[in-house]
Amino acid sequence: MDLKFARTEINDKPKKVDLAKIEEAVEKDDSIIFYFDKDNSHKDLLALQDHFEAKGKSFYMSEVKFGMSDNDYMYQIHIMS
Repeated sequence: MDLKFARTEINDKPKKVDLAKIEEAVEKDDSIIFYFDKDNSHKDLLALQDHFEAKGKSFYMSEVKFGMSDNDYMYQIHIMS
């Protein structure tokens, strides 16, 4: 599963990350927050949630708006032990 991190600039393309890199970061810290781009499918984010909850982790997902437009948002994912 490949996901896209949130853009740091409006005109930039989002950077891709695979599940192995996310797992590696989660194992390093007891609590970690990721920001994912709006281009990710909700289905993939729910699959990510299922994956970490199956490992006994707590998973919280929310949308973060950063502008006035309905298209100005990203997903905030908080994973903790």
